[in-house]
Amino acid sequence: MSETQQQREWAPIHGLPYRSVPYRPERMPEAESRETAARLRTRMDERRTVRQFSPDPVPEQVIRDAIACAATAPSGAHQQPWTFVLVKDPEVRRRIREAAEHEERVSYGGRLGEEWLAALRPLGTDEVKAHLTDAPALIVVFQQRHWLGDDGAKHKHYYVDESVGIAVGMLLSALHLSGLAALIHTPSPMRFLSEVLGRPANEKAFAVIPVGYPAPDCRVPDLVRKSLDQVLVEV
Repeated sequence: MSETQQQREWAPIHGLPYRSVPYRPERMPEAESRETAARLRTRMDERRTVRQFSPDPVPEQVIRDAIACAATAPSGAHQQPWTFVLVKDPEVRRRIREAAEHEERVSYGGRLGEEWLAALRPLGTDEVKAHLTDAPALIVVFQQRHWLGDDGAKHKHYYVDESVGIAVGMLLSALHLSGLAALIHTPSPMRFLSEVLGRPANEKAFAVIPVGYPAPDCRVPDLVRKSLDQVLVEV
């Protein structure tokens, strides 16, 4: 990061005139690009959703850097409508698990419907969410539906779901490539997360992401990903 970038602080650009700066990244040689892409493809294919975590602590700076990577995601009108809450406190994680399991018991007890339960069955999930307290850290992602100007006026954010979804994908990639395991947990409804974490009214919980190392006896579902031919259409 350059000295100029370090000195600049973010401020809303809503309503400002268009201003551009040069962008001249060095072009990667083709051989290096092919090697990098192949290596990344292999690394990402090794990523798995983990539900059994070791309680061992993880380097906090690694998580902070992964969140910083996620925050570089593109967003509608560059409004960056996200908040990442890093939860390390065991008591707060316990409260989150307690509230999440309450909602999950209702969901697995019938709220989800048989079709959804049938889709979940091969994954081996249930209402017990030990990962919320076993993992040494949680990242709770909130989407900001609007922001407040200095005059208190509400300003709408655009493409919020898409923007936050992209950021979460980049977060999962950054965590995996940094040697950590994670999973996306979306208890429904998630209003309790705003209450437990004291978030403002303009924020809505998007996902809970436990982060850590897999437990020594960790097991994952025996799944097969679609091949490139099954997901790629060339025109």
